[in-house]
Order: sequence, then C-alpha cells, then structure tokens
Amino acid sequence: MKLGFTAKGDLIRLMKLEQLKQGLKQEGYIADDSTALILQYSLLLNKPLLIEGPAGAGKTELAKVWSKYLDRNLIRLQCYEGIDESKALYEWNYQKQLLYIQSQSSDIKTWFNTSKSIYSEEFLLERPLLKAITSKKASVLLIDEIDKSDEEFESFLLEILSDWQISIPETGTIVAASIPSAILTSNNTRNLSNALRRRCLYLYLDYPNEQRELDILKLHFPTLKKTLGQQTVTFVRSLRLEKLKKHPSISEVIDWVTILDHMGIEELSNVLIIDTLNILLKFKEDCEKIIQKLNQKDWFSGIYNP
Repeated sequence: MKLGFTAKGDLIRLMKLEQLKQGLKQEGYIADDSTALILQYSLLLNKPLLIEGPAGAGKTELAKVWSKYLDRNLIRLQCYEGIDESKALYEWNYQKQLLYIQSQSSDIKTWFNTSKSIYSEEFLLERPLLKAITSKKASVLLIDEIDKSDEEFESFLLEILSDWQISIPETGTIVAASIPSAILTSNNTRNLSNALRRRCLYLYLDYPNEQRELDILKLHFPTLKKTLGQQTVTFVRSLRLEKLKKHPSISEVIDWVTILDHMGIEELSNVLIIDTLNILLKFKEDCEKIIQKLNQKDWFSGIYNP
C-alpha cells in the first residue's frame, strides 16, 4: 500500500512549508525542508524537539528564531555539569521566609498559620522550567546543551516533558497553564537516555553545505560580492574537514565576513586569511596548523578561482 498525500493535500502542505521557511528567513534563519517540517510536527503534537549536532551549527539560533516566528517569549535554561532542580525549576526565597517568620508572634496558633503561609506562591522563586509551564501565554522553552547535565537531572526532566506538570513537595502538583514549544539541544558530548529520546521528536542539525551557507551570508550581507562569498564558504568548508579542536561556527563565519566587509575586501588572499584567522579559530594549535597549510601553495589553490 502506497502512503502519501493527495494532490490537493500535497499542495496545501507545500504552501504551509514554504510559508514557514519564508517566515524563518525573515527572522534571519534559512531552514531546509526537514527542519521546517519537524518544527511543524513538534508544534502539532505538543512534543519536545531534541536537536543534536556539532557546536556552532545553529541549534540555539533556531530556537531563538522559532520564538520570534511564533511571537512567543523565549525562556532559556542553560545546562551545565552539576545543575539541579533549584537552578532549573524553583527554590524558596529563604531570606524572605525568615523575615516573615520573624515578623509573626511566637504563639502556637500563629506559628501553625505561619508554617503554611511561608510555602505559598509569594515565597516561590521561579526558575526557567516552572516559569515556562506557569506562563498563561505559551512560550518557547530552550533547554540548551542538555548533554552537559548529568543523568539524574535528565531523569528529573522526564515528568515535565511527558506530562507537562511539576511536583513540588510542599505544595503539590502544578499542571501547566500552557504547553511550551520545547527545544532541547545537544552537542553529543555524552549519550542521552532512551527514556528522554522517547519523549522527543528528533532532528540532527549539521553544518550547512556550501550553497546553504552562501545563502545565509547573502541574507546577512545582501551586497556580498560573488567571488568573496564563494571563496569564503569554500575556505570554511575546508576548515571543517580538518581535524581541529574547534571548527568555526556559523556565527563566527558571519563575524569574519562582517570584518571583511568593513575592510572593503572583495577577494581573499593568504595574507588576509592569516591576519584574520583568529576570528574563525580559537585555539593556538588550530591557527598554527592552518597557517602552515596556507603556506602550501596547492592546499587552497581552487579557492581563488571559483
């Protein structure tokens, strides 16, 4: 049995897909079909989207642009080693609680009422996860670099990402007032659990090919010279094929072209690349390796004659 869209359904799908891609482009992001489709599916199913890929491939930027496109607030949780519930979910304002307790009388009846009052919303400090689900207007929740957190924190996220609710021991369960469009990013520094993956849709976002990166540069630099644009993406592509400690990100390429544009450069040269290489590369060993290769006349011989 052949599965697929009807001719009319295909046309409607294509129109919506192109509208989404155009909308993202207007916000400064050029998305391919698979990226635009998975964003639609995530929104339709109210399921989180896990985006994996190399650092600097545009995962975080996609979440930022998605929030602009949807006209939603972006709530960002930056993960790191050792992050826990108090930094991600909530914590009690202990100083305010203490001041409140000190302001009350010491008799037993007052203390009974006080002990209940200090665990009210007034004393609750919302962190990104709680803020996202208590917001009356749906937001975009970015859980950035989830792979930097530990497995315990990853397990803690499961209730939120599957049921959109949070259990607070002192007050009970808080059910989401609105379901955020959740995007989790990972640079693949460690394997994520199958339990987390089951709760998410999936997208692998790699560095763009030369044509798409050229389109990105043209979006940011409408007057970019053809020769400089082609030389830039060819050179950057060559860098990303090298074994380096850190490959240049899309944002670093944009920074590089910003400088070249400010200098009025229309064509690359070895001397110019060497003078500006530390905009693209951020490790001494990487710079030295590429400078050595640049001094080999045949390494980038095709760059200057696109």
